[in-house]
Amino acid sequence: MRPVVALALLIALSACGPATHGAAVPTRNKDGFPLPARPVASIISDGWSTEGARDKLDEARAVMDKAGVAPGMTVADIGAGEGYYTVRLAKRVGAEGRVLAEDIIPDVRDALAERVAREALDNVSVRLGDPANPRLPPGSFDRVLMVHMYHEIQQPYEFLWNVRPALKSEGTLVVVDADRPTNRHGTPPVLLDCELRAVGFQRVSQQAMPSAGGYIAVFKAIGPRPLPQAIRPCDAAGGTS
Repeated sequence: MRPVVALALLIALSACGPATHGAAVPTRNKDGFPLPARPVASIISDGWSTEGARDKLDEARAVMDKAGVAPGMTVADIGAGEGYYTVRLAKRVGAEGRVLAEDIIPDVRDALAERVAREALDNVSVRLGDPANPRLPPGSFDRVLMVHMYHEIQQPYEFLWNVRPALKSEGTLVVVDADRPTNRHGTPPVLLDCELRAVGFQRVSQQAMPSAGGYIAVFKAIGPRPLPQAIRPCDAAGGTS
């Protein structure tokens, strides 16, 4: 066989073989978690509308009702911002309940702490969060709320992995967001499902929430928490890499 023909045949056979050698390897951070394979929105504001306008739409009550927030519960408000949900959660859970409000911007956290003190919300604690780990006490929360902030989480897989242990056995993670691409400050539900499923969450309900500017999705942690290296990232369309 001529050398040129043999080389052409070898190339053709290689192209027909298994694609294992060319498979994309997920890019991971220093802790072994995959990086998101879609845009992460920048934090442009700690509030997307006035509280009065949101109350006219009955936003907070509707979200708390659909999330099953009840008196006596312990709730985490992640990405609390100016505290729209924080102060209303405090009233809903009552004196026997607790609210932990977190934000990752020091000035925003400080302003919220001042508001909590000013309004004498004795059942609320305010703390500075970490972009990849909210450092929530384990087994403590009936509900963890993330309202219009999921698309801004820089390390979603690591963040969700660290949220899981904070939930009580029957606790749920509640996400409110807009149904649009992450670079337009929303999260398509299929993408949200994929990223949470990758970390061991299962969606138990999803409903449209026009008053909150999108939808509400409720998740429970199912089965063992996967090892960081075993987490398979999702693409921007919600498919697994």
